[in-house]
Amino acid sequence: MSVYEDLHGYFLEDLEIGMTALYAKTITESDIVMYAGISGDTNPVHLNAEFAEKTIFKERIAHGMLSAGLLSTVFGTKLPGPGAIYMNQNLNFKAPVCIGDTVVARVNLREINGKRVTFDCVCTIGETVVLDGEATLMVSRRS
Repeated sequence: MSVYEDLHGYFLEDLEIGMTALYAKTITESDIVMYAGISGDTNPVHLNAEFAEKTIFKERIAHGMLSAGLLSTVFGTKLPGPGAIYMNQNLNFKAPVCIGDTVVARVNLREINGKRVTFDCVCTIGETVVLDGEATLMVSRRS
């Protein structure tokens, strides 16, 4: 086996409809502050407690894309894993994520079409769906 194959996640030939993977992370204040710094999104609903207190959320919330990024973690590290290329992502934000919430990002392989694979995606806190959608990735065949 080559180094490429040693490091690569699933190849197209390894995938089957219905495969699932997940990643869970408890969101911290540091996560929110670092995400704001990296992304440039300094919306005070994420960073300023006094401002956030007057919003419909009543407290600071995490950036929606921070939670969505957990899906990327699943794709890049678990299923399909290293070597997969993100092509498209459709997201529906349903509920806020706050400091201390544990978000579970789960993907389910729904379709294989050539080298493109489509996943149903969902992020939850307990039984609450905070976002859902679908993603398309490109996965290589074995050489």
